[in-house]
Amino acid sequence: MIRFFADANYDFIGVRRYAYGITAILFVISVVALIAWGFNYSIEFSGGTLVRVKAAQEVDVARLRSALEAQGITGPEITTIGSSGGYLIRARTAKAGSDADNTQVTAAAVGAALDQAVGPGKYVLEGSGAVGPKVASELQGKALSAILLSFLAVLGYLAIRFEWRFGLAAIAATAHDIILTIGFIALMRLEVSLVVVGAVLSMVGYSLNDTIIIFDRVRENLHKYKRDHFIDIINRSINETLPRSVLTHGTTLATLTSLAIFGGEVIRPFALVMFFGVFTGTFSSIYIAGPVLIWVEQKWPGAEARGVKPGVKAAVQPPSTIGRQPSTVKADA
Repeated sequence: MIRFFADANYDFIGVRRYAYGITAILFVISVVALIAWGFNYSIEFSGGTLVRVKAAQEVDVARLRSALEAQGITGPEITTIGSSGGYLIRARTAKAGSDADNTQVTAAAVGAALDQAVGPGKYVLEGSGAVGPKVASELQGKALSAILLSFLAVLGYLAIRFEWRFGLAAIAATAHDIILTIGFIALMRLEVSLVVVGAVLSMVGYSLNDTIIIFDRVRENLHKYKRDHFIDIINRSINETLPRSVLTHGTTLATLTSLAIFGGEVIRPFALVMFFGVFTGTFSSIYIAGPVLIWVEQKWPGAEARGVKPGVKAAVQPPSTIGRQPSTVKADA
């Protein structure tokens, strides 16, 4: 089996200050994008109308979307459902508010668009319904709660699985990923829908998984190399898990690229957000989680993590020079 980066020995922590500069630039871009454009909410979060349509024959989605936009419906979401000719159209209400009258107006506009795209009498409006402002507000709150609860759950898991220092570093890296991803969504003007929220949560899980794998190797090496400097142990652990990261991320990016190109309008935002999240998750696992863990270790040394009895100082050697070849690095790939 071909082993990529089998003898990797890069000084990731040594160049962390350059990584801080990259992070600062991305943060500024994210903040500017959020201030300048804000979020483009879908009807799940802003209110709107859902119309279920059954056409006599299959209709080209691009043609149907153009017809809807010609009727004054901006940003319609069209999902193919059931057998050929079934569609679920999500559209913002034609006027302010989302009461029954506006729902009827939107349904009428959809009917006019279908007359143009399909032909009169060649389709059936099977039903329509409104997503009101109250429901949209509740969905926004639940989406935010889901992200915050995932934070707490991860912090609790890491505190039990490792110790609180590791949990704090992982949360810092995950917060970094979420902020940059939100900025990416605003910059790309992606519509914030439940699909995009699902992509953000998936990205959080992916990033945390990568961080936990590195931290698990850090914990093993802390017991194995008790006399090594903590920075050396972090660098060693990242290099040892690098082959696994390259293979896993490479295959994930290949899949997401296919989804972004061939997945259609509905799944494309999910693929784009996840694609960006893979990069930020990899970056933060190396250049955010590791340095934060070093900083926390310096402020509050963890004797338990090093396998040393409380009150007994572990023997620590100065950090090695850049480029020293570790004698026991083994790849996972």
